Amino acid sequence: MSIKSIKENEFETEVANSDLPVLIDFWAEWCGPCKELSPILEEIASEMDNKIKIVKLNIDENPSLPNQHGVQSIPTLIVFKEGKPIATKIGGAVKSEIVSWINTLI
Repeated sequence: MSIKSIKENEFETEVANSDLPVLIDFWAEWCGPCKELSPILEEIASEMDNKIKIVKLNIDENPSLPNQHGVQSIPTLIVFKEGKPIATKIGGAVKSEIVSWINTLI
């Protein structure tokens, strides 16, 4: 499964109503660490596609959702289960660290 870019108005459909836990990658085009994290998340999305759904949300185009969830720095990863945030990870990380983090949550 590849990563889908979502808009704030898709949160209900893509995140809150998802049968799987959802990891939202809050990012921006100008963010270097966000760009470094992107291929890592693509790999994880394809390897864990039946366990977790990964979506991206551009904070410049969708400012209210990041504000709602206290995103002050990017990249910020937030895992949602049944539409509620259950864990947050801020900053870049290596693949093994992100996979371990996800596995403790799902």
